[in-house]
Amino acid sequence: MTGNPLRLSPFKKNHSFMQIAVIGAADASAEEYATACAVGALIASRGTLVCGGLGGVMEAACKGAQENGGLTVGIIPDTSDGNPYLDVVIRTGLGHARNVLVVQSADAVIAVGGSHGTLSEIAIALKMKCPVYGLKTWDIAGVVHCATPIEAVKRATSGY
Repeated sequence: MTGNPLRLSPFKKNHSFMQIAVIGAADASAEEYATACAVGALIASRGTLVCGGLGGVMEAACKGAQENGGLTVGIIPDTSDGNPYLDVVIRTGLGHARNVLVVQSADAVIAVGGSHGTLSEIAIALKMKCPVYGLKTWDIAGVVHCATPIEAVKRATSGY
């Protein structure tokens, strides 16, 4: 066997490999869950998926990514283990303040639906000049609205 058997990531260091945050409500609708799962599946071959690590949109995106060989990172608001589709769990104990860490960890953000927590993450991303691509999410200046998961992921990864 060659290489480091303890290496967690199957990916080689590659500057074209992005960290993409997927944000959305922990209590997602069936449509939002399916959309986030598709987004995660598409991110799997293009980058590392970063999220808040809980249920709903976050869980669905991680599920889609893991089922397609992607790496998932959850930045958890408390000290729990997060959703079952996380490869890396970062327990913060910061509550909603962890939203800043999620966005600051990303090269781009994809918002799927969402409530007030999602709104705060969008605002933080826009303030930090991190591009935000939205799928049926808040209608805010600066959010690039996309019609499909394919469009959102293509736009989020363009130039990489």
